[in-house]
Amino acid sequence: MARFYDIDEANAVLVEIGPLLANLADQRAELIRLRDASLAAHSPSGGGSSELDEQEDRRIRLRMKGVVDQMAAAVSRIDALGISLRDIERGLIDIPALVAGRQIWLCWQLGEPAVAHWHELETGFGGRRRLIDLV
Repeated sequence: MARFYDIDEANAVLVEIGPLLANLADQRAELIRLRDASLAAHSPSGGGSSELDEQEDRRIRLRMKGVVDQMAAAVSRIDALGISLRDIERGLIDIPALVAGRQIWLCWQLGEPAVAHWHELETGFGGRRRLIDLV
């Protein structure tokens, strides 16, 4: 962990991170939909291998690449902020913090109004506690 956030800084960065996480979740769902469409085009019951199917498959694969590139850019931005992306589907992140000389993670996920939880470095979401319990 190179950079540490205090609670106010962590909440401030959510203005940027929240939309990135929402987009990532949507893009993940789109990528799954596109993958399924591509697989269906290749299945024996999918209709065969006509030129139209091949063109559609190329279009799907090109769109998949675009989605993956967008996702990679968002993940790179999150990483550049020193924030750890834990779960794209849930929009779960850990933000590094230093409390009384001790390194911890501030824990946040999409839908929460502000950072209100934390956990030790070695515990995950299951070890999440409320900030008011931080001692």
